[in-house]
Amino acid sequence: MKRLALCLCALLTTALPAAAQSAGEFYKGRKMTLITSASVGGGYDQYARLLSRHMPKHIEGGPSMIVQNMPGAEGIKAANYLYVAAATDGSVIGGLQRNTGLAKFYHPDNSNAQFDARKFIWLGSTQQEIGFFLLRNAAQASDIEKLRAKEITVSSTSRNSPSSIYPRLLNALFGTKIRVIEGYDGSQTALLAVERAEVDGHVSGGTSANFRARFRPWEKAGQVSVIMQLGMERDDEYPNVPTALELAPNAEARAIFEIAFVEQVMGRPFVIPPNAPADRVAVLRAAFDKTMTDKDFLEEAAKQGAEINPVTGARINELLDRVYMAPPALAQRVRALVQ
Repeated sequence: MKRLALCLCALLTTALPAAAQSAGEFYKGRKMTLITSASVGGGYDQYARLLSRHMPKHIEGGPSMIVQNMPGAEGIKAANYLYVAAATDGSVIGGLQRNTGLAKFYHPDNSNAQFDARKFIWLGSTQQEIGFFLLRNAAQASDIEKLRAKEITVSSTSRNSPSSIYPRLLNALFGTKIRVIEGYDGSQTALLAVERAEVDGHVSGGTSANFRARFRPWEKAGQVSVIMQLGMERDDEYPNVPTALELAPNAEARAIFEIAFVEQVMGRPFVIPPNAPADRVAVLRAAFDKTMTDKDFLEEAAKQGAEINPVTGARINELLDRVYMAPPALAQRVRALVQ
């Protein structure tokens, strides 16, 4: 019995250094992995590689960080891996797609999604998205009343894209008469349809540098206007153009937009797998926040045309909690409109 006690004591003693290991000691010389749900060359991949180059210098211990691409199932593949299989010791972080957070809210019976978005530890997002409702001036339907009075057409890629979902929300909640023409293979071809007057306008889910560069000449020429914004707040470049949230006709409509636009706030989100040690979570969140104001990071992002408009991880966790706690009747209404 005495020998057993001595053995147990020895085991506990050898375990203590690992348990008491500081975050700085853990990260010293460590190779971290950033799993991104995007394929190489896309927007999400761009932000992941930017972060991987600058965030490590704000982590005590000076680790390195490599990017591993894991595309598939609109981001679900990477989210499942991070939730179920990835190391939870703080050595792995993930870059998800903005619609991943609401995947199980919109489709509660989706067996392919093996994660609870609320249990991810959200680091934050490098960018918030704001969609634009672009309309040709020739359509003469620049406000809600005119959009209720006449049918207009807008271009879209597919039914489950924001360029189709947002017009459906506007029709249901404002009584507008927007007819969506689907089948365009991307935002650039959808914009080309506006330029060619094949459609009256386009409702975007985001406003990348390439997107803005495409329509800005038409705007300056007086051919198109941004008549509404789709997001939680107004874009700095369009301070006088209202958001759909601000124009909401009643409390229910406002609540629906607040849920739908959570994805916009999440923009380009990054996470830590659940159950990571609290001290390492604190270190990683602090490093992420410092990176968002890092001069070198911002300069490189500007050179690449990557907009930086960060959101904290704490805010994302808070928004997701609010969405998933929505009253059942409201949740059902949102699901019916979105699907």
